[in-house]
Amino acid sequence: MSPTLLARAKVQQLTPYQSARRIGGQGHIWLNANEAADSGKFNLDCERLNRYPECQPPQVIQAYAAYAGVSPEQVLVSRGGDEGIELLIRTFCEPGEDRILISSPTYGMYAISAETNGVHVVDVPLTAERQPDFDGIIERLDEVKLVFLCSPNNPTGDLVNRDGLLRLLNAARGRALVVVDEAYIEFCPEHSQAALLADYDNLVIIRTLSKAFGLAGIRCGFTLASPEVIGLLLKVIAPYPVAEPVAQIAAQALSEQGLVLMRNRVDEINRLKDELARSLLQHQQVREVFAPNGNYLLVRFSPGSEMFARMSRAGIILRDFASRPGLSDCIRITIGNRAEMDAVLNVLQKEQ
Repeated sequence: MSPTLLARAKVQQLTPYQSARRIGGQGHIWLNANEAADSGKFNLDCERLNRYPECQPPQVIQAYAAYAGVSPEQVLVSRGGDEGIELLIRTFCEPGEDRILISSPTYGMYAISAETNGVHVVDVPLTAERQPDFDGIIERLDEVKLVFLCSPNNPTGDLVNRDGLLRLLNAARGRALVVVDEAYIEFCPEHSQAALLADYDNLVIIRTLSKAFGLAGIRCGFTLASPEVIGLLLKVIAPYPVAEPVAQIAAQALSEQGLVLMRNRVDEINRLKDELARSLLQHQQVREVFAPNGNYLLVRFSPGSEMFARMSRAGIILRDFASRPGLSDCIRITIGNRAEMDAVLNVLQKEQ
């Protein structure tokens, strides 16, 4: 018997998440994965590499709690925000019985993590204004355990409306958890919903060091929630989720000096993003530039395939979202360094 036939039926049917690395491409300027253009420099102490790491390194937990404005008991560190998403599904959803809710188009790993774990997905698409359909979500709260909202939303860049979120949180009390994925919040920190954790024990926030901190390669993310929710997640998480070198780098990134480095990086990315947005809006093939709240811009070209091909010929690898509902001709451009943005602008200007 083929090993494939021994796998769970759901896994046999599953289409894996098409990450930027899996899709790949040929080029020398990689602007398809929302990575930072640099990471900074860090020191490693190798004296303890012979020992298993702590499950939740105190120096990382305390530093992130101070940064996020919450208590250490409200913080869990994991292998990227993706593990936080999966832990929530594994902790709160019975396979084959329970459901999560998403609002497409949005980050693909919510659905993939659910499907991998045998959990059903309810999709209440974004409205024409690219906001969660709060009325539609509230109507279906009794069907689901978890509601995933992404703010800024990947790939559109839109922020969740606070009044709508408050209405949802109040409606979901005792019925479902509302998970707000803030992977890109450092690029618009004034719009974080972390302050609401003090009043809503059904709110969960996902964070990461992959974007603004420039540390996608170490896979370090955080879940912020009530101590009760964190305690439940700690029952499910692997014994050693954070490698010792990762913990050391994360603690340095969250130091006072590390936070200054991160904020300077964010300022530069936001400046370059604004410059690119202005140039795009003047381009004859650009029909729409979506909300500029992350470290990327989603752009609707006319046609998108032709622009994607032109960039590819110039060695610039972007992310094509044309196959997603409502995103025909849309391409996502990660904001890189100035030289990379100049290369993008050069292609845009060359063939107008």
